[in-house]
Order: sequence, then structure tokens, then C-alpha cells
Amino acid sequence: MLENYYVRPETVDRIRGSWIASAIEQYVGWMVEQRYTERSVLHRVPFLVRFGEYAKARGATEFTQLPEHVEPFVQAWVRERARGRGPARARKAAQEVRNPICQMLRLAVPGYLGPGRPHKPDNPFERQAPRFLAYLVEEKGLRPRSVQQYRFHLRQFATYLTRIGVDDLTKLSPTVLSGFIAEYGPRVAWTTLRNACGTLRVFLRYLHREAVLTRDLSSLVEFPLSYRHAHVPRSISWEQVEQVLDVVDRRSACGKRDYAMLLLLATYGLRACEVAALTLDDLDWRNERLKIRDRKAGNSTTYPLSAIVGAAIVDYLENARPTTTHREVFMRSAAPLAPIGHAAIVARAAHFIHKAGISVPRAGSHVLRHSCVQRLLDAHFSLKHIGDYIGHRNASSTQIYGKIAVEQLREVALGDGEDVL
Repeated sequence: MLENYYVRPETVDRIRGSWIASAIEQYVGWMVEQRYTERSVLHRVPFLVRFGEYAKARGATEFTQLPEHVEPFVQAWVRERARGRGPARARKAAQEVRNPICQMLRLAVPGYLGPGRPHKPDNPFERQAPRFLAYLVEEKGLRPRSVQQYRFHLRQFATYLTRIGVDDLTKLSPTVLSGFIAEYGPRVAWTTLRNACGTLRVFLRYLHREAVLTRDLSSLVEFPLSYRHAHVPRSISWEQVEQVLDVVDRRSACGKRDYAMLLLLATYGLRACEVAALTLDDLDWRNERLKIRDRKAGNSTTYPLSAIVGAAIVDYLENARPTTTHREVFMRSAAPLAPIGHAAIVARAAHFIHKAGISVPRAGSHVLRHSCVQRLLDAHFSLKHIGDYIGHRNASSTQIYGKIAVEQLREVALGDGEDVL
């Protein structure tokens, strides 16, 4: 494997002369499988050889002893190579060295996880409310992504309680709750604060049900003031959607993938998470059908596969998608090889909207979803049919799109009002 990257035999001999040579070769093989570039391989291997020499000089004789030498080696490397470059450059240099070493050790040392981020408990109130997350799934029927949001807001609340010295949920009071909302609100968006209040109300009702609290305090948590349908969906005209599609360079592998993803967003009004979750099994080529499973509302939708969308997906699958055992349709374009995430799809959509010179609040994948609805409204489809098409279970979720039915609203404004009455 090393001979594929190093021309000089003495360089290969020096690498294989290292006492951790087997781990290095295993790591190089993994990088090849994950589609790392030749430049990345050549850049990372010297770090590993130097790390082996450093650890051996300090008494390491087994792979299991290597983890304790990672941070000392990284700090020594930074002192030697990034001296006088400032804190930001030093952190970047440390990460550049630490990452390949930790990746190699995950392959070579059983059970090694690396430094990573500190582990946070799923439920920060495990001591007094151990069944709360199970309650969300089993009784309220929440999906994993919704439970993840509950975890996030519970951690924020737990951090606040720790800071103010409240270590027992029985000590919760209106003052404590209002203090959390007052402090948290200015730091986050309105929707985040609304979701935090909703999480807190559900949690407080649960605590009262389980007799942790003698009084139900949920009614004391007031949602931020808002008005239903106060905002207008972020749609752009279909001509602007075509401009966005036109700026994608489909000659590259990344461009072929992005073009197919944007077409799915704009044609079917899919969410970014639905595009990311699309698998090869969801494409029924024989019957020209496309199935979207496990939507946000818990339902599934089957669409006729558009010829344009189908051609774009075929072009990506045949000419750009890397060879992999993953069943997800869309893969990352940069190593490591893995299915693309929904956040990356949002970012790619925003990138091409900006590249097309289109100004829109909060550019992203939802702009194309809203534009799909706008096109259906312009074609005089009913809100019920539109809701079914884009995966809404409740008709009230689709009502806001009535605000962008410009032609129909003009007819109301020009009429005498009898139809409305």
C-alpha cells in the first residue's frame, strides 16, 4: 500500500521500520477506503512516524500505551512548529496533528475513542426523572429528532439550575422558571425560545404526575407572544428557481450530486432531512416511483418519478457517486466517505441561491420547498392537495401558504365579498 504513495524505497523502509508500522499501514488502508486524497495520505503519515518515535522514547512498548502520549506529543509539536503564531494558529496546528493520530488509534487500539467532546448524559435529570425520555417516546409518540430537541433544552435548563445552586427539582419555583426564560430568551431565536418553553411545560407536567412536584407549575411557563401566520413563507419565483439550478456546474461529481438534490427539493418540496435519508431502495425504477419514508408527520408519500429528476439521479449514480456499501443515495464529496447530512444539504442550497444572486431571508433548502408550494398554488391546487403533496398531516400546517396565493387574493380584493361571506 505504501509503495502507491512513496517513490523512494528508503522512505517506505523508514515507515515500515517504525514499531507502529502495522498500525500506520492499517490507517493508510482505511484512508484509501474513505477516499482521502493522495495529498492527505502524504501529509498525515509523517505525523504518525514521529508520534511512534516520541512514544517509544518515553517507554511505550505496546499499542495500548499510546493514548497517554497523544496530548504531550501534540503540545510538543505545537511548541516546535507553531511558536509565535497566535492562539488560533496554535489550535489549528494541534488539531491537524491530533486528528490523524486519534483516527489511527481508533483502528489499532480496541475500545479507544479519543478525546472528542465531553460526554453529556441523555437525561440530565436522571436521578429524579429517570423515565422522562421513555415517556416522550412511549406515551407521547415523539420521533428521535424531536426527543433530541428535548434533550438539548433540558441540558440548557440543567446548566442554569446548576449555576444558580438549585440541585433538587423539588426546589423549583415560579421565580426560578421565570429567571431561566428571562435569561435564555435574549440569547436565542424566537422559535428556539418557544420550543424551550414547550419542553419545560411538558417536563413540569411530568414531574407533577410522578409526584416529584406537589404542584403543577407548567401553566406558569408562558410562551413568547406570537401571532399565527404572522410571517410569509420564503418563496422565490419558478424563474428564480431555474436560475439557481442553472448556476450548478454539472461537469463535476459534486455538481451532479448537488443538481439532483436541488431538483428533489424544488420539484417535490422535500425537506433537507428527507433528501439526506433517501435510499436506493426508495427508487422504484420499474414503476417510475419515488418513495419518501418516515416524514416529519410520521407518514410516507409516494410520488411519480419525474423524468428530469430521474435523469439527474441516474447521472449522479452512474458517473459521480463513489462505490460504497451505504444504501443512502447521496454521499459526501470529501473524505471520510459517508452519507451526506441534512445540514450540508441546507448549506448547499443556500450556496447556490446566493451564487445565483437571489436575495431572500435565510437562504436554504426550505426556500425551494416554499417555492414548490408557490408553484402549486399558482396552478390552482387546493391547500388540502398541497398539504398531502408536501407531507403535512394537519391541514392547518398548510394554511399559511394561503398568504402567497397572490392571484387568488387579488380576486378576493377586486370582488364584492360575497364569495368570502
